[in-house]
Amino acid sequence: MRIFVRGTVSTIVALSLTLPIVGCGDDDDDGGQGARRLRILVTNDDGVASEGIDELVEALRADADNDVVVCAPDGNRSATGDQTGPSDRCGDLTVSSATTASGYESTAINGCPADAVNYAFAELYAPGELPDVVLSGINQGQNVSEAVATQASGTVGAAKTAARQGVPALALSQGLAPAGVELDYPAAADAALEWLAERRADLLAGVYPIGVDSINVPSCEAGAIRGTLADLDLAQSTDGALSFQDCTSTLEDPSTDVEALNNGFIAQTEIPFE
Repeated sequence: MRIFVRGTVSTIVALSLTLPIVGCGDDDDDGGQGARRLRILVTNDDGVASEGIDELVEALRADADNDVVVCAPDGNRSATGDQTGPSDRCGDLTVSSATTASGYESTAINGCPADAVNYAFAELYAPGELPDVVLSGINQGQNVSEAVATQASGTVGAAKTAARQGVPALALSQGLAPAGVELDYPAAADAALEWLAERRADLLAGVYPIGVDSINVPSCEAGAIRGTLADLDLAQSTDGALSFQDCTSTLEDPSTDVEALNNGFIAQTEIPFE
């Protein structure tokens, strides 16, 4: 269920930081042209140096109308859901400066994805100027089925954390591939750009419904991605949730996110976040 009232951050996890606060990304200067840029916070659960987040950040940076800030875990924090630290899984919540694989200035937190979102909201944005949207990913591996997407996924957990604080979010995941087949991160980045383009005006106006969308993109061994299916149901079973995808399938009417992805479609679902 989506809510339509944008709010301010009401609950921020108190972070015990031992290093100075570090800014990241571009500023919001529009060069005096009038219209401001879209404020986008990018995070993930694979770590700030991962290939997926780099692909996403570089795609977003190519548009001068995007103001991109990156704040993500300093290492892999997969399968942490929306946990926060300090804890054995999340770390001690210290913060440091970092870069993505392509050298984009970022903030790394020794914490879980949800901690990265909380820190960014509290420390990397001016009061009253939260991001217009949070993009979490691109995750290495799909996040499909109810149990995986709503409970286990740190990628989705970060997006849920943003939505709970009044910011719409998109979780992006790239389907696993057999040995010798590259994960198609560019396809997931393109899906993110398309999702943003369709919603940009409402996001800038602050009227886009608050919620979490999850997009899972196939990595095709043969054939090509067959299109995008939206408003899919989350599969109630995890059967097939970690399967490779068959983009040569002729199935036309998959009913769940697992079935759609495994049969070569980009699967888009809405994730409950409360």
